[in-house]
Amino acid sequence: MWDWIKIVALGLITLFAALAANWARDLAYQVHALIVMAVSAGLFIWTVRTAGDPKGPAPTGYMDGVIRYGVVATAFWGLAGFLVGTFIAFQLAFPALNFEFLQGYGNFGRLRPLHTSAVIFAFGGNALIATSFYIVQRTSAARLWGGNLAWFVFWGYNLFIVLAATGYLMGATQSKEYAEPEWYVDLWLTIVWVAYLLVFLGTIIKRKEPHIYVANWFFLSFIVTVAMLHVVNNLSLPVSIFGSRSVQLFAGVQDAMTQWWYGHNAVGFFLTAGFLGMMYYFVPKQAGKPVFSYKLSIIHFWALIFLYIWAGPHHLHYTALPDWASTLGMVFSVVLWMPSWGGMINGLMTLSGAWDKIRTDPIIRMMVISLGFYGMSTFEGPMMSIKTVNALSHYTDWTIGHVHSGALGWVAMISIGAIYHLIPILFGKERMYSTSLINAHFWMSTIGTVLYIVSMWVNGILQGLMWRAYNQDGTLTYSFVESVAASYPGYVVRVLGGAIFFSGMLLMAYNLYMTARKDVEPLPAPAAASAA
Repeated sequence: MWDWIKIVALGLITLFAALAANWARDLAYQVHALIVMAVSAGLFIWTVRTAGDPKGPAPTGYMDGVIRYGVVATAFWGLAGFLVGTFIAFQLAFPALNFEFLQGYGNFGRLRPLHTSAVIFAFGGNALIATSFYIVQRTSAARLWGGNLAWFVFWGYNLFIVLAATGYLMGATQSKEYAEPEWYVDLWLTIVWVAYLLVFLGTIIKRKEPHIYVANWFFLSFIVTVAMLHVVNNLSLPVSIFGSRSVQLFAGVQDAMTQWWYGHNAVGFFLTAGFLGMMYYFVPKQAGKPVFSYKLSIIHFWALIFLYIWAGPHHLHYTALPDWASTLGMVFSVVLWMPSWGGMINGLMTLSGAWDKIRTDPIIRMMVISLGFYGMSTFEGPMMSIKTVNALSHYTDWTIGHVHSGALGWVAMISIGAIYHLIPILFGKERMYSTSLINAHFWMSTIGTVLYIVSMWVNGILQGLMWRAYNQDGTLTYSFVESVAASYPGYVVRVLGGAIFFSGMLLMAYNLYMTARKDVEPLPAPAAASAA
């Protein structure tokens, strides 16, 4: 019965997608309709061929197949996102790389949101889905709820990524930071996200452990809050059901306020709370120690959740937003420093009695350095929200440096550490193929990140000072072009940092591939590593 319902539904979706492709009012919508038609037609054929096949016994044990796919997808999208990021860094340093034949599709303006979404939502999102599915099963002693619903979440989310990415290249974007996809892509993500919440919450409800581990609180807050942010910020009316364009529900300063309530909390809950859930599981596991202070983790959780949600207006200093609103956002941002460092301290102190592992275990070293970057980013952010500092830093490369100290140093490194921890377990291997390659990856990631953020700090302060320099007669001392020329050395250093970081990701991809292969034995561990 259920098979025939799926056949009818997939048939109707395929038919509607074909009609939508025929009646499409713009190229992006037409391409997306064809993608949906191809996917639904393939599923239709597969479902017809397998309908009526005898069903085997209900599976038992943990559901790790979807996690394996999720980890591989994380590595793939990480490579894609960092490759695009490195290329656009080259484009800024060497404008001639904005090739004529790429205009309209591969110029900086189209590739920049592609890079942002690929790193945050493709790489980071797949890492969060995979690790949350792994952690909630182990800490609940229960198989993922919902049967194949977890597979729907994985494939549905990656379909969202494909639709969003191709849309950016064809100009289908709302022009909202971290929220560029158009209305129908947003609707699809909403469906997938509700399914994600049901799987996660259902697994917790049917848990066999009486206690809900703190990592699950962070994951649950990330899932629920991101759903709320996504729905409210993307309220819009489509111009046509057969076109990608839409009109936003909010306008003017209300739209700006809503966007940065969303934008900063995308950082706060997607890029912070979710990855703190990852940290609270994998750091103790890799260190072989319990969490330093469970009480601190609870205080850290509730303080972070309460404070972060109000911090968005600090992005709108010196704008049409009322001064009291931006000041309130600044106050909450400054106070936010304390619970953020509570999480960092809790993670670092978990290594008490096991600090020697930093010398011998490159995976725990990767996790520790990620906590260091997390602490630095969460100090720098509140500082930059202060009005006097913001007057210098806003619209400059300093902001870019701050974002990447969190994205590369915190999000990427804790995710990479988690992947290195998971791969041997998921593929039934004793350890990773090469510990030496992990060690090399650690140093390449660290050096690349430091080069990137320091160059952007220098550029940002330089730009801020040049833009606010006045002659005695009140005229500007420097033109904007002069500030761009002065920024050139920083752009070149950024290219170098990004290229080194991306090269480290290539090492990781090779290491993961060799570990997953059945016919390859791990290389002997170096003496220092074997002592771990």
